[in-house]
Amino acid sequence: MSPNHLKSPPLVPDSMPVAEALRRSAPLAALRERLKESGERFEAIRASLPPGLANQVAPGPVDAEGWSVLAANAAVAAKLRQLRPRLEAILQQRGWQVSAIRIKVQTP
Repeated sequence: MSPNHLKSPPLVPDSMPVAEALRRSAPLAALRERLKESGERFEAIRASLPPGLANQVAPGPVDAEGWSVLAANAAVAAKLRQLRPRLEAILQQRGWQVSAIRIKVQTP
C-alpha cells in the first residue's frame, strides 16, 4: 500500500504559444497564410462597398476554387452579388487571381 502523497504528478508538456505552433506546423502555416490573404482581399474591396455595408460583411475562406465573402443576411448577400463584377475587377487590378467570389450568408 503506497500513500498517494508519494506519487509524482503526471508529466504535462509545456504548452506552446499559438503563434509558435503556426510557425512550426506546415498545415497550420498554410492556414495562417490563407487567413492573411482573405483579410488582405477584404481590405482591398472594403472601400468599394457602399456606406454601412462593410460592417455587414466579413472575409471568408480562400481556397483553390476562389474566395468566400460572408454576408450578415440575405439582403446584404443580394447587394454583394450585384457588386461582384466590380469587386472581382478590383482584386484582379491588385494582382490576385480571381476565379470566383462566393457570397454566403452567415448563420448565427
